[in-house]
This record gives sequence, C-alpha cells and structure tokens, in this order.
Amino acid sequence: MSEKESFFKNRLKSVGFAFKGLVILIKTENSIKLQLGIAILVTLAGVYFNISKTEWLFQIAMIGLVMSVEGLNTAVEHLADFIHPEHHQKIGLIKDVAAGAVFIASIMAVITAIIIYFPKIF
Repeated sequence: MSEKESFFKNRLKSVGFAFKGLVILIKTENSIKLQLGIAILVTLAGVYFNISKTEWLFQIAMIGLVMSVEGLNTAVEHLADFIHPEHHQKIGLIKDVAAGAVFIASIMAVITAIIIYFPKIF
C-alpha cells in the first residue's frame, strides 16, 4: 500500500471515529439534544425570515461553536470522572471552567440571534 493510500484510509477512519463520537453525543447528552433542537428551530426561523447569506454564516458558526464546545465539555467531564471518580475540589474546578466555556459560547450565540432576529420580529 502506498503512502497516499494509507493517508486516505487513516483520514476515513478518523472521520468514522468523529461520526461515532457525534452519534454518542446526540444519543447520550441531554444538553446536546437541547442544543440540536435549538439549532433546528433557528434554522427554521432563518428560512422563515429569509435571512441573508451573511446572517446564515454567523448563525451556522454559532451553532457549530456551541455544539463543538459542548462536545469538548462532555469529553472533559468524562475524562475528569475517569481520572478521579470521587468528588475532588480540583476536578470540580476543571468541570466548572469547561462548563463556563459552553456558557460563554451560548451567550454569544444568543446575542447573535438577537442581532439577526430582533429587527425581523419587531
């Protein structure tokens, strides 16, 4: 097998692992389910209000940002629980900081949605 073939096969395997992780997130994490529901709602709102290409770009970026950071937060939580299953102050701090990152991304997404939809609704 040539180097190009193995590179391509490895990329395909990586995509497979990433897709598996996405499916696990959607099946097991309530926060991702909620965010996916919100993403569907704002997508439908985008179609209904006929938002511009630029607005679509910002909306899609915010959906991707929030869901990606939530995925990383979930990974941090699982890793922290694996390393130290019982309650520990430092592990709690790590989890809180990771959750804070999701909160920041969510606030930015809400602000973006307000900027896009407030003028269209009112």
